[in-house]
Amino acid sequence: MAGVDPERVKRVLIYRLGSLGDTVVALPALHRVAHTFPNAKRLMLTNLPVHVKAPASSAVIGESGLVHGYIGYPVGTRSPAKLFSIWWKIRRFRPDILIYLAPSRGEQALERDRRFFRLCGVSRMVGIPTGDLARPKQDAATGIFEHESARLLRTIRPLGEADALDLRNWDLHLTEAERRKAKEGLAPLAGRRFIACGPGTKMQAKDWGGENWRALLARLSTIWPEHAMVMVGAREDAQVSDYAATDWAGPKLNLCGALTPRETGAVLDEGAELFLGPDSGPMHMAAGLGIPCAIVYASRSRKGHWFPIGDGHEVAYHTLPCSLCNLEVCIENKKQCITSISVEEMLEGSVKAWEYGQTRRAERAV
Repeated sequence: MAGVDPERVKRVLIYRLGSLGDTVVALPALHRVAHTFPNAKRLMLTNLPVHVKAPASSAVIGESGLVHGYIGYPVGTRSPAKLFSIWWKIRRFRPDILIYLAPSRGEQALERDRRFFRLCGVSRMVGIPTGDLARPKQDAATGIFEHESARLLRTIRPLGEADALDLRNWDLHLTEAERRKAKEGLAPLAGRRFIACGPGTKMQAKDWGGENWRALLARLSTIWPEHAMVMVGAREDAQVSDYAATDWAGPKLNLCGALTPRETGAVLDEGAELFLGPDSGPMHMAAGLGIPCAIVYASRSRKGHWFPIGDGHEVAYHTLPCSLCNLEVCIENKKQCITSISVEEMLEGSVKAWEYGQTRRAERAV
């Protein structure tokens, strides 16, 4: 890294805003930062809390060691008192370098951020998303856009190369206590094979509807009668999860709200053979653990940009004239992009993703 000796960097400030999913897709970048500055104290400037149904970065990173602490940032604040408080905390921390992992909000906003961090005493900054770093690349042959995790790694390439497709870069470094909690949660299943489903979403535009999820799980229950169903998500997702699993013939567990996000990750890592859900934080977590996913997608964002990472996933994504709207609430077009996805389409995708996972599992067993 030109002009910076990593061995002499003692304090690193990481700027990353967002919710559960935003933090999960930043894991490869956070691993890269930790690898480059293993002896530095690393603090994250982030929004605390994010949303009642989307835990803060600390709920994802936990005791992984990727980050050692947090400085809270109220998103969109213009309060002089709050900005002064943030300025003072950063000045007191005295970071040797800033790792900028926030998305581009335009040149004017980026320049405002640069000036603020300079006022905080930060002279070295890596990751400012200017030019082609601000946008995901598109594969001309497939039309698929670069994954957000890969775009983030491009912005911090001066720190060294890393591969977003290498699942070691998605390692949550789960603790023994978290794994023990997961085993306790799954104990009623007595070791039975299971599918995981997280139908809840904090965003109206991503909501496929409880009736669709109920119909899908009922159909899948006839295909995998020997499997259990484990519902995951926030406490607010418990009701829709109960409803979705109403007709599941086998054993079922609703763990929504009973576990932390990291403990949910540990549950998935205990042997989930498939993850079902919308575009969500648990989906990104499952994909990062190498679990095949069947996902119903609202086409509010670029195709591929926020898809589950890796191979073997099945994504139902319909391109319509109103796609790429980036709406969180869709009233005028009544969520046509996601409501046009049929139960039959998701059924077919679910079976294909599960079969892919079984093939990979058999290959690893050889």
